Parts: sequence; C-alpha cells; structure tokens
Amino acid sequence: MGGGTGNQRTYGERIIRDPGICGGEPVFKGTRVTLRTVLASLADGDSIEEIRADFPSLKMEDVQAAIAFAASSAEEDLPVPVVPPIR
Repeated sequence: MGGGTGNQRTYGERIIRDPGICGGEPVFKGTRVTLRTVLASLADGDSIEEIRADFPSLKMEDVQAAIAFAASSAEEDLPVPVVPPIR
C-alpha cells in the first residue's frame, strides 16, 4: 500500500482551477473533465477503464490523482464521529 506520501504533489500537478474553464471548478490539466465528474463515476462503481473510455482525454494518472485527492481530503477534512462502545 502507498501510505499516502506524495498525494498532494500527485494531484496538485494534475488537477487545476481556472476561472475560464468550467466556471473555475477543479478540472484535469489539459481537459474540461471535472474532478467532481470523475469522483462521482468512481462512487457509482465505474472502473478506471470505463471512466477513461467515457473521457478519452483523461490519463491513468488523472484518475489516480482524483483518488489521491479524495484520500487526502478524507484524511484532513472529514470529522469522523467516535462510536460509543456497546454495553
């Protein structure tokens, strides 16, 4: 397993925001494919191959960057409630 080092660098090079592209939504560099679209496809159970078939401008590294972004976001931003022990 990767362990999470380098995720910021990985997705930071692939995912950009430009006010002139898709209203400033995060997209993959050199495309108009949004990060949200790829994450939603992954959440729906689409394989990387299916996503790349739907969006031929995406590279494997782009989908991996989306996954790294999600992992990093979950690590940093999601408060996970503590479940009280069952008695």
